Amino acid sequence: MDVIEFNPNRSAYITAHAWMAAIAMIVGMVVLWAIGNPHVWTGAIGGLGAIGLRGWFMMSEELSVVWRIEDGVLTGPAERRVPLNQIEVVKTMGSYVQVITTGGDKHLIKYQSSPTTTVAALNHAIERPVA
Repeated sequence: MDVIEFNPNRSAYITAHAWMAAIAMIVGMVVLWAIGNPHVWTGAIGGLGAIGLRGWFMMSEELSVVWRIEDGVLTGPAERRVPLNQIEVVKTMGSYVQVITTGGDKHLIKYQSSPTTTVAALNHAIERPVA
């Protein structure tokens, strides 16, 4: 039986965190401006520092998460098991791929270098009957 693996991509991880840092910097500055703080620029440093630290701290854990399709089941971290026939929707969200089951459960396959390729592989596996 074929096994398909979806591994996170380091470049996608760094890009996602750069976007999060930019947003955190803006939000931090807006909050400080809204409360009348004369040092609005410190919000940018705080946002960058918070996301930079989080990204550095979580990188090894996040980049070790592997999703796998084997024997008609999508498996992931924390013993997640999704039978392919229970997958209703597969869509991209930035560098993430969201899998939604018929029961409404949602799973994220994070930091994909090509989310559209991941979606195509999942859709292909779902359409192919398990032998």
